[in-house]
Amino acid sequence: MAEQNLRGFISVADYDAGELLDLLARAQHLKRLHNMGESRQSLRGKTLAMYFEKPSLRTHVTFEAGMSQLGGHAILLRPEQVGIGTRETPRDVAKALSRWVHGIMARTFSHSLVEQLAREASIPVINGLTDFLHPCQAMADLQTMSEKKDPTQSTLAYLGDGNNVAQSLVLLAAVLGFRIQLATPASHTISPRVRQRAEELAEQSGAELHWTEDAQEAVKGADFVYTDTWTSMGQEEEAELRRKIFAPYQVNTGILEACPNAWVMHCMPAHRGEEITDEVLDGPRSLVYDQAENRLHAQKAILEYVMG
Repeated sequence: MAEQNLRGFISVADYDAGELLDLLARAQHLKRLHNMGESRQSLRGKTLAMYFEKPSLRTHVTFEAGMSQLGGHAILLRPEQVGIGTRETPRDVAKALSRWVHGIMARTFSHSLVEQLAREASIPVINGLTDFLHPCQAMADLQTMSEKKDPTQSTLAYLGDGNNVAQSLVLLAAVLGFRIQLATPASHTISPRVRQRAEELAEQSGAELHWTEDAQEAVKGADFVYTDTWTSMGQEEEAELRRKIFAPYQVNTGILEACPNAWVMHCMPAHRGEEITDEVLDGPRSLVYDQAENRLHAQKAILEYVMG
């Protein structure tokens, strides 16, 4: 993981359980205020620069709306405008932005770029997604789980690609001490770096980390069953091969028979009929739109925490 940067939010592993639970409580409070039609102006006069290398619906809308609801302002920056690595170095971009705005949210392919921005900037940097981690999604997932059951007493099963979302969920479980049952093909499991860090954290928290290639085994006893797209942005040429590799990990009514009381989660966008069936995604046990809604409130809590 990156060196701890308490001014920003790069990885859930940079924080201890108490800090993550404080963020959760803050997100829950902000959601209650939102649902009552009330707002906090805690970031009045603050500006967030949002740098996007990847297309986005949920990340873009929820960060921009979140800043507005907290009384602040967001500026969208595209790669062709900024030219990181072509027109300017990451160092120069980070240092210039630090003179103009109060925070940076970056959604990039390279995780090292976000780490470099965090090192060079004198303002908070938030990881909006990289190919390595997706910590904001993990915090929204934590909030969604908490609305059904105490997440620290839960078992989360994850099926499919050991991608950025899977890696953040593993680290979240390791910090907070809950059980995660991860089923991935051996060829597409989480990185050794994340697994080692998670196992170190689990020794302190008591988290149970279970690794398997068997989807049926992973969902047994699960309170939540999670999946994500098999083909992420930048992997389109591998799509056909990935469909074959991941076919046994599809979340469908058959796989859910082993966990009849489990809720279903997906960070979206979803490839319907691939990693998850329509029947399950649109079914009564699906939490996918709750997760999408909670991106707004979890990220508002993060914004307040690092920029307030």
